[in-house]
Amino acid sequence: MTLPAHSLPRGYMALEPMKPRNQQGFSLLEMMMVIAIIFIITTFSVMAWQPMNKQQHVTDAYNTTLSTMRWARDQAAADMRVYVVSFTAPGTITVTQNTTAGPLLSTATLPSDITFHIEPGIPTSPSVAPTTPDGFGSGYYPIDFDQGVGGGGATVIYFQPDGTALDAAGNINNGVVYFGRPGELTSTRAITVWGATSRLRGWRLYTNPSTVWRQQ
Repeated sequence: MTLPAHSLPRGYMALEPMKPRNQQGFSLLEMMMVIAIIFIITTFSVMAWQPMNKQQHVTDAYNTTLSTMRWARDQAAADMRVYVVSFTAPGTITVTQNTTAGPLLSTATLPSDITFHIEPGIPTSPSVAPTTPDGFGSGYYPIDFDQGVGGGGATVIYFQPDGTALDAAGNINNGVVYFGRPGELTSTRAITVWGATSRLRGWRLYTNPSTVWRQQ
């Protein structure tokens, strides 16, 4: 029973009856739609990320190989010592001092999906276009130093304090190293060394409109 307002004690306030509040929330259908949208976005993100990640691995392998060789060359001149760079398949580069059995100065490894190898389809002529990088070798050995000395295929470079790159016998050591992702021709990269000056040059393989090496 509700008392008349004039009969309520002084200071007493009448309360309005509470009105039920609408209960709001996600229905099962709405939640399923949100989950589906998240799944679609995630799928597209992964699809877009994978090619970028693969390309980054190739770039990392190129930078690792070039920077390791460059560091050894520069340190040989700075320290007035011989720095030896050895390449070992599938993807290891070591730098030692004086000889291959000398003190180990550094070890670098390529990303696990990138290896030193020859991918079928690369140019194989040192003289007829499209040629091998700097015209070194015939695209047969993935690690192909000692060009013109004993048929190539050597895997070690001896950077000298005087700025030259030699082989174990003291011969000028020209050559090239190839690397990339097995089964993916367009991922192939190469780095060449000119023994007389220790000049390093990076190369990338292009397949459109024809398969050619171009200096990076």
